Amino acid sequence: MKLNKLITKKGIVFLMIFSILVFVGDKINFSRLIGAENQFFTLFQFFGPVAGAFLGPVVGVLSVLIAEVGSKISTGASFNFLTVLRLLPMLFAAWYFGTKKDKLSFLVPVAAIILFVMHPVGRQVWYFSLFWTIPMIVKLLPKKYGEITFLKSLGATFTAHAVGGAMWNYIVPMTPAAWILLIPVVIFERLVFASGITLSYLGLNTLLDKLDAKTKSEYVNVDRNRVLFRQKA
Repeated sequence: MKLNKLITKKGIVFLMIFSILVFVGDKINFSRLIGAENQFFTLFQFFGPVAGAFLGPVVGVLSVLIAEVGSKISTGASFNFLTVLRLLPMLFAAWYFGTKKDKLSFLVPVAAIILFVMHPVGRQVWYFSLFWTIPMIVKLLPKKYGEITFLKSLGATFTAHAVGGAMWNYIVPMTPAAWILLIPVVIFERLVFASGITLSYLGLNTLLDKLDAKTKSEYVNVDRNRVLFRQKA
C-alpha cells in the first residue's frame, strides 16, 4: 500500500483513533518485564499489531511507529537505548498481522531463534525459542485456518515476543533458570495478548465499518465478514 494512504482523511482518522488508543494503553501497565527495572508490558500489547491489517503492512508499521514515538514524547519518556529497542517488536508484529504469506514473516522468527541459541545462556534453554515457531506455523496453515483472527493475533504477538526475546537475551543478564521460569508466564501472557488483539481488531473493524456507512466513504481496509453485530441483508 502506498504511503499516501496514511495522509488521506481516511488514514488520518484511523491514525488519530489509533494514536489515542496507544496514548491511553501506554499508561496502563499489564505486567512487569523480568530483568529490568521500571519496564512493563502495557495495554498497548492488546492492540498494537492491528494497524497492519487496516493500512497494509508498510503504512501500518509506520503508523505504529508514529503513534509509539508520539506517545513516548507526550509522556516525557526518556529515549534511552532500551526504550528505542522496545519499539521494534510491535513494528514487526504489525507487519505480520498485515500480511498473508511473505518471507519476512518467516525470516524474523528464524533469525530470532538463531540469535537466541547462539547466546551461551540461550543455548542451554534452546527449547524456549520453540515458542517462535508459532508465527511460522500459522503462516503455513491453509488459508481458511491461517486467516482466523485469533491465530493471526497469536502469530503476531509471538512475532513481537521473538524479536523482544532475542534482543533481551543479549542486553539483559538472565540465567537459564530464569528463562525456564518464564515459560508458563509466556504462555499465559501471549494467550491473553492474542485474545486482546483479536477483540481490538474486531472492535475497530466494526467501528470503521460504521463510519463507512455514515460517511458513504471507505476509511481503510475493513473486512465486512468480521464486523460484529452486522445485520444480514
